Amino acid sequence: MSKKKLAGIIAGCIVVVVVIVVIASLPPPGEADENTAFHINVIPEQRTEEQDPLYSIAGQHFVFLVTITDEAEECELPVTISGEAPSAEVVIYQQDIVEGEVAEVVVIPEQASIGTTIEVTITGNRGSASDEKTVSFEVAEGEDDRQEYAEELLDRFVSWLATNHPELGITDDTEWNGTIVSPVWLVVSHYLFFSEEWEAHIEWHIMMPPSDWARIDLRHRFDELEPSYAFEISSVNATSEPIPIEPPETVWR
Repeated sequence: MSKKKLAGIIAGCIVVVVVIVVIASLPPPGEADENTAFHINVIPEQRTEEQDPLYSIAGQHFVFLVTITDEAEECELPVTISGEAPSAEVVIYQQDIVEGEVAEVVVIPEQASIGTTIEVTITGNRGSASDEKTVSFEVAEGEDDRQEYAEELLDRFVSWLATNHPELGITDDTEWNGTIVSPVWLVVSHYLFFSEEWEAHIEWHIMMPPSDWARIDLRHRFDELEPSYAFEISSVNATSEPIPIEPPETVWR
């Protein structure tokens, strides 16, 4: 037998051995998915044609909450959340989550997106398993003309909470970042503020006393999907003190 032919046989045998080793190292069909399977859940969900669309304006933050429903048994590996959106910046807080934790996918539309629909693709990955959801909102034309008053209301609630609910850890020194929400609403205005621990939704009724109420509801970030505390000032101009009220069942978007 020629050396050239022998070398070809040896090379062929090596290829066969490598293929067998690779196949043997792979998990049985379906095993990887069974061990890492999950579904992602997004709030707010995609709107149907019968529902009014969600709105934001350029430069403001639209915040989606993401959780997972785990189908894997005793899997402690986290799911990594990612997001993409055309004509928008996407920032993710608490990117790696397990069941019971909450990620925040923040979408910031650009000026070029005014008058368009932003479609956001949110993906979760863990091992060989993945899941994907698509949600959207409209980008309206307009400016944030409610920040100053929203901050005044927040300061009023915060000072009262610092004295009357110190267990929340909210003080006059707590730092907040704010963004307008539901900018097309007129009679009732809405604003979101975020500290390291809390999402605070401020809403107020633009009316004369005694119908000039203001409310705040608080969601603990990264482990709650809905507000756990809520308070109301029944008349802002009458300098009413906040009183506890029933928290809403869902976050406001």
